[in-house]
Amino acid sequence: MGECIRAGSLVTLRYRLSCDGRELVSTMDSHPSTFQLGTGELAPPLEDCLIGMDSPGQKSFDLAPTAFGAHNSSLMRRVARSEFPAEAKLEVGEAVTMAVKPGQQASGLIREVNAESVTVDLNHPLAGKSVRFEVDVIGVL
Repeated sequence: MGECIRAGSLVTLRYRLSCDGRELVSTMDSHPSTFQLGTGELAPPLEDCLIGMDSPGQKSFDLAPTAFGAHNSSLMRRVARSEFPAEAKLEVGEAVTMAVKPGQQASGLIREVNAESVTVDLNHPLAGKSVRFEVDVIGVL
């Protein structure tokens, strides 16, 4: 038996992340990735799945819609189109960074664009969604 993954472990793995039956990212058919747990390299809900797994090992996890937070409608912001630079790429699905308070910025996804305004969703992109996380742990230090 190999090593057990703990908080702070350096983990080498292949993984697939999917949502609503659509693959978001996968390293299953390519080079493995190495992450240091606890450093922000991997989202906390995904790290939580790995804690306690043995290396080597394979497993699939179905994360609840609240794993990345519930979708909060107050984080949907309608912003005047004139607030964006004229050359800004304002298309649905594009990521933007905007000021939310003086000296504070947040990233979000454009959900709607019209002649007068742009609707930006400041929720985590996976908030309120069920996510499947599949891993093939290769090694752990």
